[in-house]
Amino acid sequence: MSYINKPGKTTAWRKMVIRQQVSDLISYGKIITTVTKAKESQRHIERLITAAKEKNLVNTCKFNSFLLNTKNDTVDVLVEKLYKLGEKYTSRKGGYTRVLKMNTRPGDRTQEAVIAFV
Repeated sequence: MSYINKPGKTTAWRKMVIRQQVSDLISYGKIITTVTKAKESQRHIERLITAAKEKNLVNTCKFNSFLLNTKNDTVDVLVEKLYKLGEKYTSRKGGYTRVLKMNTRPGDRTQEAVIAFV
């Protein structure tokens, strides 16, 4: 099993990790995390960007309920950044992010990855 579905981790923990990583990715443009967390976050951010191509009230409410505040930005700023990403990728059908594998962490030998926008 992957790290994100590890026994002993609750569903609430998994959802919160994914929500925070997606919010951080929108805020900072790229983040460094483990490979399994990056792949799981990639799935969610791709869906959000695809929905952000169409600006309407339903999508705005969905984004407001999913995204979290980061150190730099509030949820409202993140929603606007998400709509800008949707405008940027209007011609693409998918594949808005990429996961690049890095070295392992010295503490627990977990392989890290960078997830960033294309």
